[in-house]
Amino acid sequence: MSLFKVMDIAGSALSAQSLRLNTTASNMANADSVSSSIDSTYRARHPVFATMMDDLMSFEGDSAGAGVQVRGVIESQAPVRSIYRPEHPMADENGYIHMPNVNMVEEMANMMSASRSYQMNVEIANASKQLVLSTLQLGV
Repeated sequence: MSLFKVMDIAGSALSAQSLRLNTTASNMANADSVSSSIDSTYRARHPVFATMMDDLMSFEGDSAGAGVQVRGVIESQAPVRSIYRPEHPMADENGYIHMPNVNMVEEMANMMSASRSYQMNVEIANASKQLVLSTLQLGV
């Protein structure tokens, strides 16, 4: 595998983890939003990733991975929280307000994981760059 291919793979991973951080930040920002109907309540969003496969064959004869592809962003199917607060200005006709299905503990874990993955891919890109520069200096 060429060092330039490593940069492509690390770049696709950086892009994917950046999207993951953005969706996590959006979920956390909307965690305390209130709605008067279940249909208009914010629902947690999560990116779906897939492996991009390379057309070239690896040493074992299997197709080698060539990066990360973002398949899309899906909404969580967990139920929204309904809380009885008849005095709230956003309460529905039954006295309930509806809160998003955002789990803050899960979102914090996602944020830490995405941040660490992003940092590791930056280190991979930097190491690959240093190897290319060292290779170019061999000819001097």
